[in-house]
This record gives sequence, structure tokens and C-alpha cells, in this order.
Amino acid sequence: MIEALAGQGHSAKALCRMLGVAPSGYFHWRGKPPGVRELRRAQLRPLIADIHHASMGTYGVRRIVAELRFDHEIVANRKAVQAIMRSLGLQGLPKRKAHRRGPPTEGAAACDLVLRSFGAEAPNRLWLTDITEHPTREGKLYCCVVLDAYSRSVVGWSIDNSQPASLVTSALGMAIGRRKPIAGGIVHADHGSQFTSWAFSERVKSVGLELSMGRVGDAYDNAMMEAFWARMQVELLNRKRWRTRLELANAIFEYVEVFHNRRRRHSALGMLTPSEYDNLYTPTLAA
Repeated sequence: MIEALAGQGHSAKALCRMLGVAPSGYFHWRGKPPGVRELRRAQLRPLIADIHHASMGTYGVRRIVAELRFDHEIVANRKAVQAIMRSLGLQGLPKRKAHRRGPPTEGAAACDLVLRSFGAEAPNRLWLTDITEHPTREGKLYCCVVLDAYSRSVVGWSIDNSQPASLVTSALGMAIGRRKPIAGGIVHADHGSQFTSWAFSERVKSVGLELSMGRVGDAYDNAMMEAFWARMQVELLNRKRWRTRLELANAIFEYVEVFHNRRRRHSALGMLTPSEYDNLYTPTLAA
């Protein structure tokens, strides 16, 4: 307090007397060189600010600590990072509040082969897919994503102004073209008309994959996919009002291909990014 008021032109000695502080003690403190702790925080401050900016303002303490460790080989105390972020006015984005859906109803076009067990021992053994929508001033934009349960990588995606079957077959086609999955893998979806369409089911079967579907209206049957949408909603979609579909489409591309797959550190992957986790996989290790 004395330092701040003295910087505004007030007498340091007078302030010391008012606060009951010995002037000699104050001047001795002010003349001391910065300690190791202060020097380290001064070094970390701009780096933490850069990491937070590169994350599009989404990273909180945990992911910044992980980024310092993995990308910069700096082991930082979580409380120290939290204090620095507080001093810079930085914070991560909060989680989206969960919303309850209506009660599940029965009716199937395919059996549920996943049964809420979203673990995968290798890439391309379990893919999850779903559609989300978001408004712009021009109208809604629809996005379909195919997510690999092994690394949480987005392996295929597509966008459109409406929800035809081609929206989901295009996303699946991108995933197949990129990953070239071996026969026997599972594609898990809900009972939306796009996923129950002949075109989608035939595309799944054409490469030897199996179609799986959870119950109608039950978000838990595709919980990993729902978690991806929840993060995307908080970290991208709800952060501004989008003027045009093209503006939102470009932002989705940047989020999926650059941020989510290559930069975003995931707690379930030991704070690695999806691309880093994929790169660790080798068939011999899995065997």
C-alpha cells in the first residue's frame, strides 16, 4: 500500500508514520533485490499470458500447468500459476451447465454395441458421431463430427445449412479417407433420421464397420460425444454472436483442426493433445 501511494506523490515517511511502520524497515525492504520467487514469477508471467492467448482464452490453471510442462519443459506450482493468472486478470472458461433431456424412448435401427463403455484400446476401433446446430444472423448452421474414442481426435466433420443425410455421410467419408479403418470397428450414433438413413448405414457397411445406436433421447448413451459438444459450446460457439454462416464455418474449422486436435490438452489423455496421444500409439505396444 505504501509503495502504491508513494508512487502517486505522497510522502513515504508520512505514510509509514500513519500506518505504524518503521521508515527504516520500509526503505530497507524497498532497496532489497528481488528474490528467486519474484524473478521466477516475472519470467512466467508473459509466458502464461501467451499460452492463455493461444488457447483462445479457454485454458484454466490445470491446462496451463500442463502446457508449461509438456511444451516448455517448465515444472510450475499450480498455486503459483493461479496467483499469476489472477494478477493478470486471466481465467479459464467455466463448464457448460448440464441440461436434462426427456425420458428415453425405445425403437432401434441398430443395436447398442457400446453400452456406455467408451474406452478403446487402439485408434479407429470406436468412432462416435452426432450433429449439433448453432444460430447465426443468416440462419442456423449444422455441424456433424466423427470422434475417435481412443484419442478424442476429430477424424471427420462436415457443415451445412440444413440436415440432409449427406451431412453425416460426408463427415464419415472424411474419417474413412483419413484413417482407412480396418474391418470390425464400430460407428456409434443416435437415432436421428440422418444416421438411420440407408445412405449412412450402407457407407458404414461398405468399409466393414458396424453401426451401433443408443436409445432415443438418452444423452448418456453417447456421453463422450456430448462432452465434446459441451466443450465446443463453451470454448467457441457461445462466446459471440455470429454474423454469417461462413464466419462460423471458418471458426469451426479453426477450432476442430487447429485447436482441438493439435493444441487442446485433455485431462483424460494425461494432459496430452489428441494428436500427441495418437502419435504414441504403435501396434506392438497395443499387443
